Amino acid sequence: MLRALFVSLSENRGLRNFAERSAIGRRVSGRFVAGTEISDAVRATQSVNQAGMSVSIDNLGENVTNPEEARQSAQLYNQILDAIAANHLNANISLKLTHMGLDVDERLARDQVSRLVAKAAAMTPPGFVRVDMEGSPYTQRTLDFVHELHHSPGKGNCVGTVIQAYLKRSEKDVEDLLHERIRIRLCKGAYKEPASIAFEAKADVDANYVKLMKVLMKSDVYHGLATHDERIIRQAQAFAVREKIDRDSFEFQMLYGIRRDLQQKLVREGWRMRVYIPFGTEWYAYFMRRLGERPANVFFIARNMLRR
Repeated sequence: MLRALFVSLSENRGLRNFAERSAIGRRVSGRFVAGTEISDAVRATQSVNQAGMSVSIDNLGENVTNPEEARQSAQLYNQILDAIAANHLNANISLKLTHMGLDVDERLARDQVSRLVAKAAAMTPPGFVRVDMEGSPYTQRTLDFVHELHHSPGKGNCVGTVIQAYLKRSEKDVEDLLHERIRIRLCKGAYKEPASIAFEAKADVDANYVKLMKVLMKSDVYHGLATHDERIIRQAQAFAVREKIDRDSFEFQMLYGIRRDLQQKLVREGWRMRVYIPFGTEWYAYFMRRLGERPANVFFIARNMLRR
């Protein structure tokens, strides 16, 4: 019930407009969103890099409504790649296809993302573009495009995608992606989906996550395990030790501003850690979906407001 509430709130334009302009909204976003400008994301990335962690930078936004907005989004990502190179940041970029115009003009979206991947591939050292996953209406279209990009000359090693463990189709999707050695970010999932296509019980989602996690860890392809769940992290660590999996062959991933203590602990213990850093003014939907992932996140986020 709470999950449905927060997902519904994430889609409320009136509340979104109010929250993104209010003082309390700015306070909340200041903890979990790096700021509104590229320079803010650069400063946050430099700080995280200095702490021994890599970064994935995301300009918050999705479902643009016209070609000009899509072009502006792509131009901003071009500037982010320039900033990564100019500041020698240990970072990649993460983007959504609907932010690039998928709902407006699919060819435009594909062309823009293809150019961004080409630019990342030409960087020294080569960059990387993570094509993020959205709600289930976009799952197959996103995967089709990632497979297509992976086959493009010179781009294969510079593009990856996201798999959401709560979808029942994800095991087959993982199998198909691994067949082509495409890098995966494994998360639990943040959108409201019907029971016909998604696991609803937390225990079932967690079990599928762990099942897919072990497949990824043994695949000899570099993947990201995106979770703040300490129980699952401990399982991953034990599995790596038991199966003699090199610690440098995968990474843990967490969100900016959440469990900084755990992030630092993993680095001290010699595990690879990447922090997902969002920035921009359109933080409201992102934040609400984080709350909607699990009802317990309401209290989890509140505790983290007081944590260092």
